[in-house]
Amino acid sequence: MAASMRALLPKFLDQKQVERSSESMGVDTLLVDDGTYFLVYIDDALAGCGGWSRRRTLYGGNHTTGRDDALADPETEPAKIRAMYTHPDFTRRGVGRFLLEAGETAARTEGFKTMEMGSTAPGRPLYEACGYEFIEDLSQPSDDGTIVPILRMRKVLV
Repeated sequence: MAASMRALLPKFLDQKQVERSSESMGVDTLLVDDGTYFLVYIDDALAGCGGWSRRRTLYGGNHTTGRDDALADPETEPAKIRAMYTHPDFTRRGVGRFLLEAGETAARTEGFKTMEMGSTAPGRPLYEACGYEFIEDLSQPSDDGTIVPILRMRKVLV
């Protein structure tokens, strides 16, 4: 996560936004506890990580404010794609797409009909290429007024 944020975010965000991005990104241990977080290795190297959630929280780590860890209703609420990171040495090799498809497949198996995410700016092109649509900008200023883009995106599962 840290390597991905350091190397990839500066291509889309200014330095202050990169510094503040950890407020809305990071480890959410509920994904690990729920068994919905995946690691991708290429040879012996960790190439990426990401997953999905059956909980209502849209984005963020353990420290992010405004979390709702209640379970979502698959009939009426979306599952969430969460905490997607590709190591900089493995970008443009299908790691993100693989993780996204794994999360969608698992959520579909549990009866979810839609997926949502709080996308970063670097993730948006991939997610749009995979059928996600921009819904709204959820970006909020941090204490110093810096705004790190958080984009709600949605996909109907077929």
